Amino acid sequence: MDINSAITQYLEYLEVEKNRSIKTVENYRRYLTRFLNFSKIKKPQDITADFVRQFRLYLNREKNQVAGKNQAEMGLKKNTQNYHLIALRSFLKYLAKRDVSALSAEKVELGKSSMRQVDFLDGSDLERLLEAPNLATLRSLRDKAIIELLFSTGLRVSELCALNRNSVDLKKQEFTVRGKGGKVRLVFVSDASADSLKKYLDKRKDALTPLFVRVYNKDQDKKLGKDIEWRLTTRSIQRLIKKYSIKAGIIGKRVTPHTLRHSLATDLLMGGADIRSVQAILGHSSITTTQVYTHITDKHLKNVHQMFHAKNRKK
Repeated sequence: MDINSAITQYLEYLEVEKNRSIKTVENYRRYLTRFLNFSKIKKPQDITADFVRQFRLYLNREKNQVAGKNQAEMGLKKNTQNYHLIALRSFLKYLAKRDVSALSAEKVELGKSSMRQVDFLDGSDLERLLEAPNLATLRSLRDKAIIELLFSTGLRVSELCALNRNSVDLKKQEFTVRGKGGKVRLVFVSDASADSLKKYLDKRKDALTPLFVRVYNKDQDKKLGKDIEWRLTTRSIQRLIKKYSIKAGIIGKRVTPHTLRHSLATDLLMGGADIRSVQAILGHSSITTTQVYTHITDKHLKNVHQMFHAKNRKK
């Protein structure tokens, strides 16, 4: 079997048998193609530990061209380097499962990544963002509902955009969502979020399927017809959050839909939630992904330590 046929079959296996998303399959294809272009190998048997070592060195020295005034260059992030190695390791595991002779997947080690920076809002910044829409128009009611729902549920922006009107049970204040890798999880709607959604939906006069849609403008939107043309895009939500963060006067922080997901996680941990529960709420497949939030609560833990440690000792 030649290497190209093996990779094609592996990608089909990911899509059909492992039910990976099209985006994941495309990413794995790109990572493996990069390895092939570097190594010039022809057969799976040609993959050696030395090739992998050279590939890791190549990735570490590779430069990404960053668009900007000075067209500055920067190296590939350690996480990006690891994504290439994860794809290669997964491919090698697939080959072993198919009894194709190749390098053992255990021979491919990942580089150590530094703790990534997590941006979140708390206190007055969060309150100002939640109160930024003025609620005087259908658009502002929609925007308020979006911000409240993102913070209440911790939804990824793509998950929020995919919601339909019948997706959310406002009576139970909970619903299921299909996240990364097709995994289904239960999310919960706060009282404030449910109230904002109800006010927005009560104001809607259309029969469109999507939960969040463009506000009708008879001059610009008269040609729109299908539901999909009305559904808000991820880019629209990103622009919306940026607009209200500026209006709220939040300075020195890059506020995105994912910032609200981070804010929910830190809010839960600060409130005393255990990390396994936060993992389930966010839909993380691995606890190590959720642990990125634990260093944020260090200050909170210090306060707990000072409050409760050795209270009965004599001074």
